[in-house]
Amino acid sequence: MNYTYLDCLAIFGVGGAHPGGLQLTKEILSREKIDETKSILDAGCGTGQTSAYIGEQYQCHVTSLDCNKIMLDKARQRFSSLHLPIDVKQGSTENLPFDEDLFDMILSESVISFTDVSLTIPEFKRVLKPNGVLLAIEMVLEKSLSEDELKAIVNFYGVSQLLTENEWYNFFKRASFKQVSVEKFNLEFDENDVQNVTDFSLSENIDDKFFEILEKHLHFTKGYKGILGFRLFRCCI
Repeated sequence: MNYTYLDCLAIFGVGGAHPGGLQLTKEILSREKIDETKSILDAGCGTGQTSAYIGEQYQCHVTSLDCNKIMLDKARQRFSSLHLPIDVKQGSTENLPFDEDLFDMILSESVISFTDVSLTIPEFKRVLKPNGVLLAIEMVLEKSLSEDELKAIVNFYGVSQLLTENEWYNFFKRASFKQVSVEKFNLEFDENDVQNVTDFSLSENIDDKFFEILEKHLHFTKGYKGILGFRLFRCCI
Protein backbone atom coordinates (compact mmCIF):
# COMPACT_ATOMS: atom_id res chain seq x y z
CA MET A 1 0.00 0.00 0.00
CA ASN A 2 1.26 3.46 -0.90
CA TYR A 3 0.97 5.75 2.11
CA THR A 4 1.04 9.54 1.80
CA TYR A 5 2.51 12.33 3.90
CA LEU A 6 -1.00 13.18 5.14
CA ASP A 7 -1.54 9.53 6.10
CA CYS A 8 1.67 9.81 8.11
CA LEU A 9 0.41 12.88 9.99
CA ALA A 10 -2.82 11.05 10.79
CA ILE A 11 -1.15 7.87 12.06
CA PHE A 12 1.29 9.80 14.26
CA GLY A 13 -1.55 12.13 15.28
CA VAL A 14 0.58 15.21 14.81
CA GLY A 15 -0.95 18.34 16.33
CA GLY A 16 0.34 21.73 15.21
CA ALA A 17 1.95 20.31 12.07
CA HIS A 18 1.73 23.65 10.26
CA PRO A 19 4.67 26.11 10.20
CA GLY A 20 4.96 27.95 13.50
CA GLY A 21 2.77 25.43 15.31
CA LEU A 22 0.45 26.41 18.15
CA GLN A 23 2.67 29.30 19.19
CA LEU A 24 2.07 31.09 15.87
CA THR A 25 -1.63 30.23 15.99
CA LYS A 26 -1.95 31.93 19.38
CA GLU A 27 -0.15 35.04 18.17
CA ILE A 28 -2.34 35.33 15.07
CA LEU A 29 -5.60 34.85 16.96
CA SER A 30 -4.62 37.33 19.69
CA ARG A 31 -4.82 40.12 17.11
CA GLU A 32 -8.41 39.33 16.16
CA LYS A 33 -11.62 40.43 17.86
CA ILE A 34 -12.98 37.11 19.08
CA ASP A 35 -15.65 36.66 21.73
CA GLU A 36 -18.29 34.08 22.65
CA THR A 37 -20.65 35.33 19.92
CA LYS A 38 -18.29 34.38 17.09
CA SER A 39 -18.54 31.26 14.95
CA ILE A 40 -15.20 29.88 13.76
CA LEU A 41 -14.38 27.10 11.30
CA ASP A 42 -11.10 25.24 11.78
CA ALA A 43 -10.73 23.94 8.23
CA GLY A 44 -8.44 20.94 8.07
CA CYS A 45 -8.45 20.63 11.85
CA GLY A 46 -6.28 17.52 12.09
CA THR A 47 -6.22 16.19 15.66
CA GLY A 48 -7.98 19.32 16.91
CA GLN A 49 -5.17 21.10 18.75
CA THR A 50 -6.11 24.53 17.38
CA SER A 51 -9.86 23.95 17.77
CA ALA A 52 -9.39 22.98 21.40
CA TYR A 53 -7.32 26.08 22.07
CA ILE A 54 -9.95 28.35 20.50
CA GLY A 55 -12.75 26.65 22.42
CA GLU A 56 -10.95 26.98 25.75
CA GLN A 57 -9.55 30.46 25.21
CA TYR A 58 -12.53 32.22 23.63
CA GLN A 59 -15.58 30.09 24.56
CA CYS A 60 -17.01 30.71 21.09
CA HIS A 61 -18.72 28.33 18.68
CA VAL A 62 -16.09 26.18 16.96
CA THR A 63 -16.62 23.79 14.05
CA SER A 64 -13.79 21.38 13.18
CA LEU A 65 -13.62 19.95 9.67
CA ASP A 66 -11.25 17.41 8.16
CA CYS A 67 -11.42 14.83 5.38
CA ASN A 68 -9.38 12.24 7.31
CA LYS A 69 -11.37 9.92 9.59
CA ILE A 70 -8.35 8.98 11.72
CA MET A 71 -7.62 12.64 12.39
CA LEU A 72 -11.24 13.32 13.29
CA ASP A 73 -11.42 10.36 15.68
CA LYS A 74 -8.39 11.74 17.50
CA ALA A 75 -9.91 15.24 17.52
CA ARG A 76 -13.12 13.89 19.05
CA GLN A 77 -11.10 12.14 21.76
CA ARG A 78 -9.31 15.40 22.53
CA PHE A 79 -12.53 17.42 22.73
CA SER A 80 -14.23 14.77 24.88
CA SER A 81 -11.35 14.66 27.36
CA LEU A 82 -11.48 18.46 27.66
CA HIS A 83 -15.31 18.56 27.80
CA LEU A 84 -15.46 20.95 24.86
CA PRO A 85 -18.73 21.24 22.86
CA ILE A 86 -17.05 21.43 19.46
CA ASP A 87 -18.90 20.38 16.31
CA VAL A 88 -16.95 17.88 14.21
CA LYS A 89 -17.59 17.39 10.50
CA GLN A 90 -15.97 15.12 7.94
CA GLY A 91 -15.74 16.71 4.53
CA SER A 92 -13.66 18.39 1.87
CA THR A 93 -12.71 22.05 1.74
CA GLU A 94 -13.30 21.85 -2.01
CA ASN A 95 -17.02 21.25 -1.37
CA LEU A 96 -17.83 22.39 2.16
CA PRO A 97 -20.88 20.77 3.82
CA PHE A 98 -22.18 24.13 5.07
CA ASP A 99 -24.66 26.80 4.03
CA GLU A 100 -23.34 30.12 2.84
CA ASP A 101 -22.70 33.10 5.16
CA LEU A 102 -22.24 30.86 8.21
CA PHE A 103 -18.87 31.67 9.83
CA ASP A 104 -17.31 34.85 11.18
CA MET A 105 -13.83 33.42 10.72
CA ILE A 106 -12.09 30.53 9.00
CA LEU A 107 -8.68 29.35 10.14
CA SER A 108 -6.81 27.23 7.61
CA GLU A 109 -3.37 26.09 8.70
CA SER A 110 -1.32 24.54 5.88
CA VAL A 111 -4.40 23.06 4.24
CA ILE A 112 -5.22 24.78 0.94
CA SER A 113 -1.98 23.62 -0.71
CA PHE A 114 -3.14 20.01 -0.37
CA THR A 115 -6.37 20.73 -2.27
CA ASP A 116 -7.51 22.19 -5.57
CA VAL A 117 -6.80 25.83 -4.75
CA SER A 118 -9.26 27.09 -7.36
CA LEU A 119 -12.09 25.25 -5.57
CA THR A 120 -11.17 25.65 -1.89
CA ILE A 121 -10.64 29.41 -1.78
CA PRO A 122 -14.05 30.27 -3.33
CA GLU A 123 -15.68 27.76 -0.96
CA PHE A 124 -14.13 29.54 2.01
CA LYS A 125 -15.52 32.84 0.78
CA ARG A 126 -18.96 31.30 0.23
CA VAL A 127 -19.39 30.17 3.84
CA LEU A 128 -18.00 33.34 5.42
CA LYS A 129 -20.44 35.95 6.71
CA PRO A 130 -20.28 39.52 5.40
CA ASN A 131 -17.19 41.14 6.96
CA GLY A 132 -15.85 37.64 7.68
CA VAL A 133 -12.13 36.88 7.83
CA LEU A 134 -10.04 34.03 6.43
CA LEU A 135 -6.70 33.39 8.12
CA ALA A 136 -4.60 31.07 5.96
CA ILE A 137 -1.08 29.88 6.75
CA GLU A 138 0.35 28.47 3.53
CA MET A 139 3.59 27.18 2.06
CA VAL A 140 5.20 29.48 -0.50
CA LEU A 141 7.97 29.02 -3.01
CA GLU A 142 10.70 31.53 -2.14
CA LYS A 143 13.09 30.68 -5.00
CA SER A 144 12.78 28.89 -8.31
CA LEU A 145 13.46 25.16 -8.48
CA SER A 146 14.24 22.80 -11.32
CA GLU A 147 11.37 20.86 -12.83
CA ASP A 148 12.64 17.64 -11.24
CA GLU A 149 12.88 19.25 -7.79
CA LEU A 150 9.36 20.66 -8.07
CA LYS A 151 8.03 17.28 -9.15
CA ALA A 152 9.74 15.53 -6.22
CA ILE A 153 8.23 17.90 -3.65
CA VAL A 154 4.76 17.92 -5.21
CA ASN A 155 4.68 14.12 -5.42
CA PHE A 156 5.94 13.56 -1.88
CA TYR A 157 3.63 15.99 -0.11
CA GLY A 158 0.70 15.47 -2.42
CA VAL A 159 0.19 19.20 -2.93
CA SER A 160 -1.60 20.37 -6.05
CA GLN A 161 1.13 22.89 -6.87
CA LEU A 162 3.78 25.11 -5.29
CA LEU A 163 2.82 28.79 -5.38
CA THR A 164 4.76 31.99 -4.86
CA GLU A 165 3.49 34.70 -2.52
CA ASN A 166 2.21 36.70 -5.48
CA GLU A 167 0.42 33.69 -6.99
CA TRP A 168 -1.36 33.07 -3.67
CA TYR A 169 -2.34 36.72 -3.48
CA ASN A 170 -3.85 36.57 -6.96
CA PHE A 171 -5.89 33.46 -6.11
CA PHE A 172 -7.42 35.20 -3.09
CA LYS A 173 -8.18 38.35 -5.07
CA ARG A 174 -9.77 36.35 -7.89
CA ALA A 175 -12.10 34.82 -5.31
CA SER A 176 -13.29 38.39 -4.63
CA PHE A 177 -11.75 38.90 -1.21
CA LYS A 178 -11.67 42.70 -0.95
CA GLN A 179 -8.65 42.99 1.30
CA VAL A 180 -5.71 40.59 1.31
CA SER A 181 -2.73 41.24 3.58
CA VAL A 182 0.40 39.10 3.61
CA GLU A 183 2.80 38.62 6.51
CA LYS A 184 6.11 36.81 6.78
CA PHE A 185 7.30 35.53 10.15
CA ASN A 186 10.76 34.84 11.51
CA LEU A 187 10.30 31.87 13.79
CA GLU A 188 12.47 31.04 16.76
CA PHE A 189 12.07 27.73 18.58
CA ASP A 190 12.03 27.98 22.38
CA GLU A 191 13.01 24.60 23.84
CA ASN A 192 11.61 25.66 27.24
CA ASP A 193 8.15 26.48 25.86
CA VAL A 194 6.42 23.23 26.80
CA GLN A 195 2.89 24.56 26.16
CA ASN A 196 3.39 25.11 22.45
CA VAL A 197 5.36 22.05 21.36
CA THR A 198 4.01 19.72 18.68
CA ASP A 199 1.89 17.03 20.28
CA PHE A 200 1.28 13.47 19.14
CA SER A 201 -1.61 11.01 19.39
CA LEU A 202 -0.07 7.79 18.12
CA SER A 203 -2.05 5.01 16.50
CA GLU A 204 -1.29 1.42 17.49
CA ASN A 205 0.97 -0.89 15.45
CA ILE A 206 2.54 1.77 13.22
CA ASP A 207 3.91 0.44 9.92
CA ASP A 208 7.65 1.03 9.39
CA LYS A 209 6.82 2.82 6.13
CA PHE A 210 5.43 5.74 8.13
CA PHE A 211 8.79 6.24 9.84
CA GLU A 212 10.40 6.28 6.39
CA ILE A 213 7.96 9.01 5.30
CA LEU A 214 8.73 11.04 8.41
CA GLU A 215 12.46 10.72 7.76
CA LYS A 216 12.01 11.86 4.16
CA HIS A 217 9.98 14.86 5.36
CA LEU A 218 12.84 15.88 7.66
CA HIS A 219 15.23 15.51 4.72
CA PHE A 220 13.09 17.81 2.56
CA THR A 221 12.70 20.34 5.39
CA LYS A 222 16.47 20.57 5.83
CA GLY A 223 17.38 20.39 2.16
CA TYR A 224 14.96 23.07 1.00
CA LYS A 225 15.35 25.52 3.87
CA GLY A 226 15.23 29.02 2.40
CA ILE A 227 13.51 27.75 -0.73
CA LEU A 228 10.21 26.67 0.80
CA GLY A 229 8.75 29.20 3.21
CA PHE A 230 5.31 30.20 4.41
CA ARG A 231 3.08 33.25 4.77
CA LEU A 232 0.00 34.30 6.68
CA PHE A 233 -2.70 35.53 4.33
CA ARG A 234 -5.45 37.54 6.05
CA CYS A 235 -8.37 37.85 3.67
CA CYS A 236 -11.45 39.98 4.33
CA ILE A 237 -14.78 40.06 2.52
